[in-house]
Amino acid sequence: MVKRSLLEQQNSMGLYLRDPDQCAPPPEMDPARAQVYRDLVFANLSALISGTFPVLVKVLGDQQWRALVRIFLRDYRAHTPKFGEIAEEFVEFLASEPAALADGKWPPFMVELAHYEWVEMALQQSEAEPLPTDHAELLLERPLRVSPLAWPLAYAWPVQLLGADYQPDAAPDQPTLLLVRRDLDFSVKFSGLSPLAFRLLQRIDELPGLDGQAQLQALAQEAGMTGSVEFFDNGLALLQQLHDQGVVGMAH
Repeated sequence: MVKRSLLEQQNSMGLYLRDPDQCAPPPEMDPARAQVYRDLVFANLSALISGTFPVLVKVLGDQQWRALVRIFLRDYRAHTPKFGEIAEEFVEFLASEPAALADGKWPPFMVELAHYEWVEMALQQSEAEPLPTDHAELLLERPLRVSPLAWPLAYAWPVQLLGADYQPDAAPDQPTLLLVRRDLDFSVKFSGLSPLAFRLLQRIDELPGLDGQAQLQALAQEAGMTGSVEFFDNGLALLQQLHDQGVVGMAH
C-alpha cells in the first residue's frame, strides 16, 4: 500500500464523515473506529440544530429529519465555526433550494417554518441594544427607526399554526404578517400585524430619514386616504403603541 500524506488521510476522513454512503473510510483506519466517529459527528450535528426546530422535527418525523440532516452535512460548507450560528446556516441552506431537496417529498412550507423557528433564537442571542422609549411627544417631529430587536416578517404560509396536525398543501391567498420582538427581560414575543402596521414599519425601515408626520402622511397617500383626520389619528395611535413596545424609536 502506498503511504499517503496526513492531509490526504484527513481529506479522505472528511469525505467519509460527510457522505458515508458514497465514500469509504481511510484505508489506514479501522472501519469500526471510523464508524464511531461517523455516528458521533452526525448525532452531534442533529442534536445541535434540532433544538432550534422542534416543530419542523415533528412535522418531518425522525426518518425524514435524519435524511435532511444528512443532506445538510453532505452538501453544505459552513462559513462559521460558531455552534450558535449553525442553525442560521441551516436555514440559509434550505432557502438556497439545493438540488437534493427538489424531489417534492418535502413540505412546501419547510423553508418558512424553519425561518420562523430560527427567529426566536436569533433574537435571544442578538447583541443589539433596545431603543429608548422616552420622548413619545416627539414622534411626529423626529426621524424614526425600527428597533433591531423587532422584526416585522411576512410569510406566504401561516407558520405560527403549522405542526404535526396541521400541514396544508397550498398557501392561503393572504400572507401571514408577524411582529417578533425581544422584551427587556429577553423574552421573545410573537404577534400578528395588520397590513397597515406592517407597511408602516416597512416604510420606516426603508426611509429612516422621514419624521413621524411625513411617514403617516405618505402612508395615508398610499392608502388613498390623503387628508383623512381619522386615518392620521389612527396611524398616530399605532405609532405610539409601537413606541411604547420599544418597536419604533427616534433616530439620533
